[in-house]
Amino acid sequence: MKKFDYMEKHGYEQLVFFYDKTTGLRGITCVHNTTLGPALGGTRLWNYDNEEDATLDVLRLARGMTYKAAAAGLNLGGGKTVLIGDADKVKSEAYFRALGRYVQTLNGRYITAEDINTATKDMDFVNMETDHVVGLAGKSGNPSPKTAKGAFHGIRASLMEKYGSDDMRDKTFMVQGAGQTGDYLIGYLLEAGAKKVYFSEINDKHIKKINEKYPDVEFVKPDDVYGLKVDVYAPCALGASINDDTIDQLQCAIVAGTANNVLSDEAKHGQMLKDKDILYAPDFVINAGGLINVYHEIKGYNEVAALRDIEKIYDRLMDIYKIAKEDDIHTQEAAKRFAKRRIEIINKMRANYVKR
Repeated sequence: MKKFDYMEKHGYEQLVFFYDKTTGLRGITCVHNTTLGPALGGTRLWNYDNEEDATLDVLRLARGMTYKAAAAGLNLGGGKTVLIGDADKVKSEAYFRALGRYVQTLNGRYITAEDINTATKDMDFVNMETDHVVGLAGKSGNPSPKTAKGAFHGIRASLMEKYGSDDMRDKTFMVQGAGQTGDYLIGYLLEAGAKKVYFSEINDKHIKKINEKYPDVEFVKPDDVYGLKVDVYAPCALGASINDDTIDQLQCAIVAGTANNVLSDEAKHGQMLKDKDILYAPDFVINAGGLINVYHEIKGYNEVAALRDIEKIYDRLMDIYKIAKEDDIHTQEAAKRFAKRRIEIINKMRANYVKR
């Protein structure tokens, strides 16, 4: 991978590789853009096949965080950290404290939080070595329920756009991935009276949990997810589930979930969904609830205020759908224009020096 060429093409600022000899910690932090403020993004722990896959993942995730923060109206930039390893083997106090020390070396340019295979208690260890971490116990806590709540509001907006009503009582849903955000999203859908909810998962522990917690929710084998005829397909696992192999199988009217980088190729697959008349809720807009929640921790956490801002995802998506229709473009491109516009305006506004 020609990393500098990729960074130049997409406007990255920093890509940092680090290794701790004591704990075996191996990781990469990417800072994409800090025009609006310090880069914020969670730390993902995954057993990547190789370092190239990890590098591409952190690059894509960090860039998505820039758009997510901008589209959500937050004074934050985009960043991300990925750690390479088996979560069942590498996690310890020393491991995450080592991570905290590397975060501290960035001197506030990057703020971390939990992500896949990391948790609030892990961030507490990170916090022993740096203040540049959010999502801590006793403050905003686990962001997953808030991410799912934002996706719930985004699904409501998507239903309104597609059907002229956001009532879920006659609608069907396929939730792919039920470890954290998918679990909470299923709960919100059922509370709203969803007609039928299906789920798919590869982890036996999560399958058992969902079966016990929501007995009316039906399990679907991973290979059968895309061909299931439902109103909403909600990807809540890893990214790139919409790709050359899956897109022709889709039997849904809407794609809207909590996963990052849902489209394997943003331009190509965004247009293909548009051509198939499938409404796509841009991932970095609909899954911003967790980011909005931890941003309130930086300001001084108030859950009521955070939930109020998370609900605005509904209005934001309606604005983006309007742009897509007016400009005759796919919704992912409309969302990027929406986010870039804010970055450009704030950047120009700060052209003059003001002492604070």
